[in-house]
Amino acid sequence: MLPRLLFRALVAVVLAGLVAACSGSGSLRSAYDVATGGPYRLDTDDVLRVTVYGETDLTNTYRIDDRGYISFPLTGPIEVRGVTTQVVASRLTSALADGYLRNPNVAVEVSTYRPFFIQGEVATPGNYPFVYGMTARSAVSTAGGFTETANRDRVVIYRRQGTRMIKGGVDLDFPIYPGDTIVVEDRWF
Repeated sequence: MLPRLLFRALVAVVLAGLVAACSGSGSLRSAYDVATGGPYRLDTDDVLRVTVYGETDLTNTYRIDDRGYISFPLTGPIEVRGVTTQVVASRLTSALADGYLRNPNVAVEVSTYRPFFIQGEVATPGNYPFVYGMTARSAVSTAGGFTETANRDRVVIYRRQGTRMIKGGVDLDFPIYPGDTIVVEDRWF
């Protein structure tokens, strides 16, 4: 009697795991240390549109350099890597209020996201401009679609998480981020 109960409990656990694995991108999230949602974090090659109301000479686009900074007039370099646009606006407001402008009003938005990279079994591998809300499926489509030998069910995504590169196999509806590298493998693997 006891072995039969243990067997049923084991089957229930395995089935629950399979159901969780088949529920869209839920199983993929476990391949990453952090959730894929939340506010967008800035990094190298993002281009920011900074608007300083009433100051047309300061309103411009600024590319984030390799060190994670933008070079802003009057204030000099401002560190922006890993933070949101709201934090950048706050940092710029504080820097401008420190002896340059009285009551500065600053807005920051992402003008151009850093590219994503796609390689493997797609028609045109390379780097492409990221569009907010992209999935692995739309990235493959952007790269000209699958080759005849491509695995059309899953791709591998490499994503930087802090100082580490994380790798995970994902389905085609998994959201991608700027800077991701997507690898479409041959279906024979």
